[in-house]
Amino acid sequence: MSQLKVLVVGASIAGPTAAYWLAKAGADVTVIERFPQLRTNGQNIDIRTAAVTIMRKMVGMEAAVQAKTTRLESISFVRSNGRPYGTIKATGNPDQQSLVSEYEIFRGDLAQILFDLTKENKNIKYVFGEQVTSMQQLPNEKDDGPITVEFANGFPTSDYDLVVACDGATSRTRALALGCGVRDHMRSTNCWAAFFSIEQDLLGGSKLGQAYSAAGGRFIAIGPDPSGVNRVVLMAIHPCDDRDATEPFREAMKQGDDMLKQFVAQHYKDAGWKTYGAMKGMIEAEDFYANEIVQVKTPSLYKGRFVLVGDAGYALSFTGTGTTLAITGAYVLAGEVGKHKGNLAAGLRGYEEQMRPIIDDMQKVPLLIPTIFAPQTAWGIWLRNNIFAFIAWTRILELVQRYFAGAFADTDRYGLSDYEWVG
Repeated sequence: MSQLKVLVVGASIAGPTAAYWLAKAGADVTVIERFPQLRTNGQNIDIRTAAVTIMRKMVGMEAAVQAKTTRLESISFVRSNGRPYGTIKATGNPDQQSLVSEYEIFRGDLAQILFDLTKENKNIKYVFGEQVTSMQQLPNEKDDGPITVEFANGFPTSDYDLVVACDGATSRTRALALGCGVRDHMRSTNCWAAFFSIEQDLLGGSKLGQAYSAAGGRFIAIGPDPSGVNRVVLMAIHPCDDRDATEPFREAMKQGDDMLKQFVAQHYKDAGWKTYGAMKGMIEAEDFYANEIVQVKTPSLYKGRFVLVGDAGYALSFTGTGTTLAITGAYVLAGEVGKHKGNLAAGLRGYEEQMRPIIDDMQKVPLLIPTIFAPQTAWGIWLRNNIFAFIAWTRILELVQRYFAGAFADTDRYGLSDYEWVG
């Protein structure tokens, strides 16, 4: 195809992946990121199903990911006294992943890997500390002319054949392009999460992760890190009713990390188990990161020559496959654009047609998942724990895990095209 001039907004996971494949298709790609440097914090994430296939097409990526995986062997679910009542183990085979992924990696590490894979590409340019302030599509005889983009911090105004928003669920670029509010296409799950590392070893040298639930929908997991620290994941799950239970969290977030840490610590006060040590470590954590858990649903994935990829267009909430969908979306976008050489509108239609069934499938949240994951009452926790313990004792858990793991491990589940331009 003739060389397209493409602007990608966001340098986390979807952005560099889209840049990689678009450049492979012959496009000239500029990636902008509003933060002054690459963000290397964030939670542990999994690479599953179609994303494993795509990763293996990206030269050097699988080896780099394997070198940086969390190496988590299993997760034990524990009572308040620390006694486990059930354990989920990894299979040891990346092609037959269990609910514990063989490709579990911290978001920041994956972002760094993708950046390193693309930063030397002559067709890809990174610009940090920059963001879009306006976009205007220029009319032509087909009324689908290039987009004129203006920037906030001195990067020159320029025309682009395609603008790709990869800047997350709260995408400001989406709001600009669609003429809507930042939250207009977001669906709250009444949940939020926080992630950080602590120097104190709360696991006593164990290589096994531990997870615990306290009343009020408070979940905490602590896992080992190859660097020697402990990684902590907190999830606050509120009942799914009409009340916006995450508003206090968002208000605390607006006031900065110090105030947000105080809010989180107060929420987990008297939760029991090892939460006191985790909260103490959180106050001093330099890699603290928190976000509201939402779904994003837009009527279309593109408008004119503007297109959404990853959480900006289809954040998933609880399903745990957001990274997989972001990588898949970036690959399919570039593949469809390359497939319809010289007809960008057809390429974007193809992207929508290919991705919509996958998005609809992955955005399905089983009805009882929030309740099972973090019950609201002490009675609910007791009941959940004992049912899970019985299932583990009868070894039914292994059969159930194999059944569900198939959905997580099938690398050809969605039958992605092997686009001809893929080298």
